[in-house]
Amino acid sequence: MSQADLIESAPDGAATAADSRSHLLGDQTAERYRRSLTEGVTRLAERFATTGRPFTGISPEALTPEVAAIDLDRPLGDTTAALDELEDVYLRDAVYFHHPRYLAHLNCPVVIPAVLGEAVLSAVNSSLDTWDQSAGGTLIERRLIDWTAERIGLGPHADGVFTSGGTQSNLHALLLAREEAGAEPGRLRILASACGHFSVRKSAKLLGLGEDSVIEVECDADRRMRPDALARELRRCAERDLVPMAVVATAGTTDFGSIDPLPRIADLCARYGAWFHVDAAYGCGLLVSRTRRHLLDGVERADSVTVDFHKSFFQPVSSSAVLVRDRATLRHATYHADYLNPARMAKRRIPNQVDKSLQTTRRFDALKLWLTLRVMGADAIGDLFDEVVGRAADAWRLLAADPRYEVVTRPQLSTLVFRYLPSGDHDDATVDRANLHARDALFASGEAIVAGTVVDGRHHLKFTLLNPHTTLHDIATVLDLIAGHAEAHLAEQSATTRHHGELTGSLAR
Repeated sequence: MSQADLIESAPDGAATAADSRSHLLGDQTAERYRRSLTEGVTRLAERFATTGRPFTGISPEALTPEVAAIDLDRPLGDTTAALDELEDVYLRDAVYFHHPRYLAHLNCPVVIPAVLGEAVLSAVNSSLDTWDQSAGGTLIERRLIDWTAERIGLGPHADGVFTSGGTQSNLHALLLAREEAGAEPGRLRILASACGHFSVRKSAKLLGLGEDSVIEVECDADRRMRPDALARELRRCAERDLVPMAVVATAGTTDFGSIDPLPRIADLCARYGAWFHVDAAYGCGLLVSRTRRHLLDGVERADSVTVDFHKSFFQPVSSSAVLVRDRATLRHATYHADYLNPARMAKRRIPNQVDKSLQTTRRFDALKLWLTLRVMGADAIGDLFDEVVGRAADAWRLLAADPRYEVVTRPQLSTLVFRYLPSGDHDDATVDRANLHARDALFASGEAIVAGTVVDGRHHLKFTLLNPHTTLHDIATVLDLIAGHAEAHLAEQSATTRHHGELTGSLAR
């Protein structure tokens, strides 16, 4: 009897095993897959169509018990019941970035072709580490890397790989810079803008260099790195026999959307032999702009570039990449394992993306951007980004003319940092508390969401505009809401102080 005959004659597994298999996506469950996803998508479509505010305002104290009460060891056994439950613990209280009054962080509304890509890549579940797990997916990712490198202008030897986000892209780039520097770690220094992303310091720590290896370079009034300050720090490194391992310029700071003067920074990097990295996680949307591409002039001279498609290309999280001018530098992230990507495969030119990546198992996130480009086209993405940048310029004029507010700097991209200033005589600490209260009260109301940050030691508020549906009327309404919350707080504090004074006076008498 053959092995196949023996298997055929063996008794079936327990009914519970068969029930478990009924949930596996495959040829026998294709219709169940269709029904389940259709039900989920239908619910989401209804919610998107009827969501009246970006957030319900629920507190952690209110939601935590609902989630904690769910017994994960007792399945519901039914998709409809599970979706009903999900409504209560997630969908009802989710923060909806598609709402025009979500104005907080660098979270964009997403385009439909990208969401379709997300559904496809999740179902097929390709892993982009080796060719024998992804095939066409590998080639699609490589084509998108080439396309992005062409848009940047990195030249014929460029390459790169998709990553989980800007933090990983920056870490990857700085790893390459460290290895290319070829000096002992104690002498290595990273020069970065004082307004740059925290991931630069985090990367230094992860790379064994320590946070002290990062030299903070002063910024100008527009929150852009000052080339004269960079030149001064580079001279100091030379005088102290320190190696400027990398200079990190930013094309779109998180707080201000500022773009550093890339050409002048590139000149200094060339003079001192420093790796030139551009963190364009936010500003990469300018690569497809039909009117503002010039704002990225100089990025083509970088040794490495970070891009986050899930910020300004309207892609779902995550979709990011690191690009390098010289593909040979990616060898610093290469390790060969006999069970995965043996060296003999490289000799045969088998395209294993794990040879370039810090990750091993990796999602096919490139598919989202691929479908977006194939359905919409690059110009359409750029038009959406141009629209929000233009809206920010209009909002700056609105804020600059409003006596209730002071705005820090005129935006280059779509971020505005500002501060509510009450009338009358109030010290900075009181104004700080009023701004903090206004943000918290607005969030608790669910009517709008804004971000906050600290500028020169004082608390400020922040609009990050990434939704083309956000109108100037939305922005004006939110400014009125902020002022109302701040004024109510100040009035309450004034009444409390007055009552305390009266009570103290009464006791004294």
